[in-house]
Amino acid sequence: MSATFHEDAARRVLMLQAFETAGSDSPLWTPEDRAWATRLARDSGATAAAPAQALDQRARHALERLGPREAAVPRRLGLRMWHTAWVPFVLGLAFVAGIAVDAIGGTQRINLLAPPVWAVIVWNLVVYLGLLVPRPEAPRGLRALLARRLSGGSGGSVPLRAYGVAWAQVSLPLAASRAAVLLHVAAAALALGLVAGLYARGLVLDYRAGWESTFLDPAAVRAGLAALLWPATAATGLAVPDVAGIEALRLGPGVAATAGAADWIHLYAAMLGLFVIAPRVVLALVASSRAAWRARHLSLPLQDAYFQRLLRELQDATAQVQVLPHGAAPSPQATLALREWLAAACGDGLQLRLAAPTAYGQEDSAALAEPGTTLRVLLVDLGSTPEDDTQGRLLATLKAQREAPGAALLVLADETAFRRRFAQLPERLAERRAAWQAFAAKHGAGFLGLDLDHPDTAQAEARLRAALQP
Repeated sequence: MSATFHEDAARRVLMLQAFETAGSDSPLWTPEDRAWATRLARDSGATAAAPAQALDQRARHALERLGPREAAVPRRLGLRMWHTAWVPFVLGLAFVAGIAVDAIGGTQRINLLAPPVWAVIVWNLVVYLGLLVPRPEAPRGLRALLARRLSGGSGGSVPLRAYGVAWAQVSLPLAASRAAVLLHVAAAALALGLVAGLYARGLVLDYRAGWESTFLDPAAVRAGLAALLWPATAATGLAVPDVAGIEALRLGPGVAATAGAADWIHLYAAMLGLFVIAPRVVLALVASSRAAWRARHLSLPLQDAYFQRLLRELQDATAQVQVLPHGAAPSPQATLALREWLAAACGDGLQLRLAAPTAYGQEDSAALAEPGTTLRVLLVDLGSTPEDDTQGRLLATLKAQREAPGAALLVLADETAFRRRFAQLPERLAERRAAWQAFAAKHGAGFLGLDLDHPDTAQAEARLRAALQP
């Protein structure tokens, strides 16, 4: 499940999440503060709002208390890597740069076969082709750069760094769309400046046109120019001269260019307009529209354990967890420890239902979940070997059941016996954890290893949230 947030709302919710999930690293925000924010949001009518609105309303209340305690919070929330004023600034800068560049050469003679303006056109065509190629996920380096910029650098507090990482992850598509706006505007303005420069120089300088080649004859040159410039000739009505006209433009040793270049300047300006300025303007408008839409529809993962718990608290509801042991039932002591750990992870009022063990070979007949179940836990022994024909079939059965379509699925491995057996070989524990984690990911479930003799309840919510992350 996901919800869409406005950009400012997503910032507030992620900032509060960073402080509420920092644990002991965030003494500025206590469990009492958290309960106060939830209660105030609930009393303010957040329970009647959509999930995104309810979470934002709670974050607004919380940040009013957190802001005075940590001065960096309002500064980070106000930090923007995008300003609309950048568009006219980039447009003006690129336009001036285009005027400053001589697009047809450093002399007053235009070589019809090799004017520099073709480099601009070819480069833009390469860019258009690149836009048609599916692009991979943004590199980690770019995400890290955004995170450092948004968190105030490596010297920021733990919650602020966590906020920077989270916001960089969520906002990267929006940042990419906004960067595309600037790039397309810059390219269009640069080409427009080139056109303006062509005509400005043509007003005060006498440009002459000609061509020279070792290998091409006039017929080949005429055919090539006619093919390359046909869009411009169709748009302007100016025709490429016939073979005799092209022959008259041929240059050689001791032969200077004498033909006027006005028509050729018109043709090359039209080519820039057709293949650079117009397409880039359209692409800039598309990117701007996409950026505006993304700024209003940022997605946060509400299947995350943190958000699930908050939404239950805002609705004054409780978590309903079903535990399905595989192979054998847990001991009474392990059951109590598991209940304690799940209560710390999912919140007070936990409703825990322990199903009968699913025997090996009976994976297709796993216990059904009751309506309202929020989390289904497949309890296994870490010492067992994950197999597609047993645990894999059981996970497939759980995923196919329609009784709990919105319930998260977690493979929880009891490490107690395995730890005792291989106490002197910690690498064996790491290897078995890795095997189970890869197996769970393969079947679309989260994974968590837990020593039910000594469950760590202090980090229960954070560990559950990390285990259920996509």
